[in-house]
Amino acid sequence: MYRIGVISDTHGKIREEVKDILKNCDAIIHGGDIDRKSVLDELKRIAPLYAVRGNADKEWAEELPKTLSITISGIRFYVVHNKKDMEEASKNADIVIFGHSHKYVNQQENGQIWLNPGSCGRRRFSLPVTMALIEIGKDGTYQIIRKDIHAEPAVCAGNTGLDMAKVVKAVIKDMDKGFPVEEIAGRQKISQELAGQICRMYATHPGINVDGILNRITSDSQ
Repeated sequence: MYRIGVISDTHGKIREEVKDILKNCDAIIHGGDIDRKSVLDELKRIAPLYAVRGNADKEWAEELPKTLSITISGIRFYVVHNKKDMEEASKNADIVIFGHSHKYVNQQENGQIWLNPGSCGRRRFSLPVTMALIEIGKDGTYQIIRKDIHAEPAVCAGNTGLDMAKVVKAVIKDMDKGFPVEEIAGRQKISQELAGQICRMYATHPGINVDGILNRITSDSQ
């Protein structure tokens, strides 16, 4: 049995439970938004690593490819952070791996498997914290196993409707004025985690507004 750990959108955080799963893997695939080189270095010490650059990975990640086509244990993979950036080469893959939305997906598309392992790093609002494990048999058959990771309660639980709209609007205004995340959290009387999540979404999605952020919160919570 050959095992591949598939993760994405760690945003600088590798949970102990995730590391325990990865220690039993023969390879790791990371779908981008890694956040820090130290995360890559730690993953490389666990198992051979294949990673792509996400939209939140800046200057330090210039050496990482935007897309990756690899064959592992006879299975052809195409890896990209945002599925909107897929290229023609993706059509040659058995499994297409992507990230970006923090939402777990495992579905068939045109004879391929499209897999988003979700995020097993910093939690986004009420989304579950997940990763995937691919087990490949000696006969070349494989199965994809969703792994749900135990995590802290959602930081915005109980904040809905108009209240959340006011929070998001206020955080955006403070961010535009140049306030750091820690000060924004104090000014708006919210957790630093929630302030950081809103700021990160606003910074990494150019042009997004309050409604756009709220739509993401709503759709991701369903």
